[in-house]
Amino acid sequence: MSSARTPGTSRLGDFTTDRRVLLLMLMAVLVGLAGVGAAWLLLRLITLCTNLAYFGRLSLEDLPIASHALGWWAIAVPVVGCIIIGFMARYGSEKIRGHGIPEAMEAILIGKSRIQPKVAVLKPVSSAISIGTGGPFGAEGPIIMTGGAIGSLLAQMVHMSSGERKTLLVAGAAAGMTAVFGTPVAAILLAVELLLFEWKPRSFLPVAVAAIVSAAVRPLLLHGAPIFPYAGVGEPSLHHVVAWAGLGVLAGLGSGVLTSLVYLFEDWFEKLPVHWMWWPALGGLVIGIGGMIEPSALGVGYDNITDLLAGKLAIQAVLLLLIVKVVIWSVALGSGTSGGVLAPLLIFGGALGALMTPLLPEASPGFWALLGMAAMMGGTMRAPLTATLFAVELTGNFSVLLPVLTACAFAYGLTVLLLKRSILTEKIARRGHHITREYHVDPFDLVRVSAVMTTSVQTLPASMSVADAIAHFTTSQRRHTAYPVVDEQGKVVGEMTRADSLAWTMEDEDRARPLGDMMAERELFLGYPDELASQVADRMALTGVGRVPIVERATGRLVGLVGRKDLLRVRAGRLRDERERTAYFRWRSARRRPVDSQ
Repeated sequence: MSSARTPGTSRLGDFTTDRRVLLLMLMAVLVGLAGVGAAWLLLRLITLCTNLAYFGRLSLEDLPIASHALGWWAIAVPVVGCIIIGFMARYGSEKIRGHGIPEAMEAILIGKSRIQPKVAVLKPVSSAISIGTGGPFGAEGPIIMTGGAIGSLLAQMVHMSSGERKTLLVAGAAAGMTAVFGTPVAAILLAVELLLFEWKPRSFLPVAVAAIVSAAVRPLLLHGAPIFPYAGVGEPSLHHVVAWAGLGVLAGLGSGVLTSLVYLFEDWFEKLPVHWMWWPALGGLVIGIGGMIEPSALGVGYDNITDLLAGKLAIQAVLLLLIVKVVIWSVALGSGTSGGVLAPLLIFGGALGALMTPLLPEASPGFWALLGMAAMMGGTMRAPLTATLFAVELTGNFSVLLPVLTACAFAYGLTVLLLKRSILTEKIARRGHHITREYHVDPFDLVRVSAVMTTSVQTLPASMSVADAIAHFTTSQRRHTAYPVVDEQGKVVGEMTRADSLAWTMEDEDRARPLGDMMAERELFLGYPDELASQVADRMALTGVGRVPIVERATGRLVGLVGRKDLLRVRAGRLRDERERTAYFRWRSARRRPVDSQ
């Protein structure tokens, strides 16, 4: 008899997560601890590289770059650092180039969430050299890549699916971001909005565990949160709300300019007749010159964020900081060096908000700078919820939640309408890969098989001889490519295809044998009316069959058939829901048409 591979009665529910998530959550604890350790090491490396490069000290004392006494020799410091990074990228791993998040996204979507061990080592070292020698970058991109690499490496030590490896990779990224900034909720939202590409308990719970563990352990190694405390408030009056939205729109425009600048310079570097290993050195030269014009534009620039929130900087100083930082950051990032984008985006947005403060309604000092920071981040990264909670957690001020959310929403909306890609996905798109940032419910998960199956099914009797079956396929009448074979009780015993008829003709099979005997040794794939269409579609994809007989669970009698065309109708229905526009109510009645006279 033929063996029928069919699923048992499914226990359908809201989620598909099983107890294996407990193993992922347990491993996420280790990932969270490792993320804190990696963040501590990265920040110490940055400090060490800064002191060596600008002060000649083997020290972990936190010294501002602007206080160095190198004079014009300071121009050479970023150049040397970028030359080292170029060699590391060429002879170590090219994946250390860039700001980390696109590389993590690419590993998730294309690399089956597998990151090489050398990337976990080279990425933080190269970023520390880059930032420590004056690179105008943040530490969040590198730590996201490094934490993700740690999670991926731990997952690769255990038998896991690509989806499970992805969960631990993202958990490591969230743990690293939490450790650097003390923002666990924003880190979780970053995972949801940028890295997971799904919304499942299987992925959310381990990420949350890793971020929570990182937040709990962080005070033991790093300074406490919030790292940029701010107590200002904004009045929720009508004209203030309009100003929140207006600043968001302005930040959205700024996001588009920043994204365009980075890839404009990247295109320019692509045209140079030198190997890409030397591009960062040219970017380093621009960094060095910019540092001579405005020393505070060098490095991570956390002190700039503090000053912007405090409203301490004069308009002229803010404008100079903004221009120099934008130029050296976009050129350096376009050159392919290593460093993050999040902290620079905060400075750009904060400077924009500070410049607009005299034109906006009165508010607490630094309020508009804070909104500009969040809006610039939300618009550029296309992650409005992450940016909103990030600003709130960075400052410890939940009273600014509504203003920040308003600005982020409008910045996000503008960039979505104006730009096809974000600064994160453009790099991946240029490598020939398409990424969608929209999530929706699979329409196959909402439809039962009984709603899509064909109920009028042509079959072949199991008692039919092979000769008659071959003749059935070779007649001039229009035939299907396959037919279910049923016995006298209407039960499916197999399926005969046109390929079978050709093979039996060539093999000179016993033409008198009944089809039932020919089907006896074949594996049979069946479906049930109460199954979801997605379950049958998955079975068809895994087995390569194009038509699945649908039978009653109790009796096994054939009641229908599902083919590829039936499934495509489900897809077509979703497309109609998206594209067809119908007005069910009208505000005014249509004018009565005059009766044509005869």
